Amino acid sequence: MKKSLIQRIGLGTFGVIVALLFVFPTYWMVTSSLKTPGQVLSPEYDLVPLSVTFENFVTALTKPGFTTYLTNSLIVTIGAVLCSLVAGVLAAVTLSRMRFRGRKGFLMLVLVAQLAPFEALLIPMYLLMRDAGLLNQLPSLLLVYFAATLPFTCWMLYGFVNGIPYDLEEAAMIDGCSRAGAFRRVTLPLLAPGLVTTSVFSFITAWNEFLFAFVFMRDQSKQTLPVWLSSFRTAFSVDWGGIMAASVIYAVPALVFFILVQRKLVSNLTAGAVKG
Repeated sequence: MKKSLIQRIGLGTFGVIVALLFVFPTYWMVTSSLKTPGQVLSPEYDLVPLSVTFENFVTALTKPGFTTYLTNSLIVTIGAVLCSLVAGVLAAVTLSRMRFRGRKGFLMLVLVAQLAPFEALLIPMYLLMRDAGLLNQLPSLLLVYFAATLPFTCWMLYGFVNGIPYDLEEAAMIDGCSRAGAFRRVTLPLLAPGLVTTSVFSFITAWNEFLFAFVFMRDQSKQTLPVWLSSFRTAFSVDWGGIMAASVIYAVPALVFFILVQRKLVSNLTAGAVKG
């Protein structure tokens, strides 16, 4: 009993320490955003701010182009997520339910495409977009993010579709459903947790991408929020308070999206557990 109690206390302590290590950078960012420039640059850093100011948030929100950058980020991110989910579902169902020559080889190509560093494609994709006349246009950035998230989406959804017995679709077809109707009524609802999981990854990948947005979108009216964050740093100074406040604002949409899909994921899993 004593040994098991000591083990639980040790594991609990280790878990708390790991959690604090992950949470502390976020806490540092939030507290720094609430400090004045003098407090941020002070060599004596207060873990708990003695005085709070929202001047950094006002500076970030009133910075020229914030609304435009936010709109552009939402357009390309949500568009890439929706496109990757639609294409990923179609590809996953085809690879899981149909048998054709070269299927396993294609799956390996999808995995290799996911493992390859996406930044290595910057120059080829830039030349391709330039020749196609798609530079400084949001659809080109949406296509880039779609290409970046599709391999992982396809691979993950393939595993989820494989985990759904095909017998359920066959039973629905025996009851009068077509193949498409059986997929829509049986497989797709059971696939909801997988769609939520992959959408979170796709959203975070597209939302945080900086390099392609910076290189492809030279017009400031077409740039995204990651590029907007870099505007707080100039050749002569760095507005650390503004960067911290902007980072907090930048993290809010991703946090809201995660909370929404997390609730949906939990509700789907619970519904599947209680139905009999």
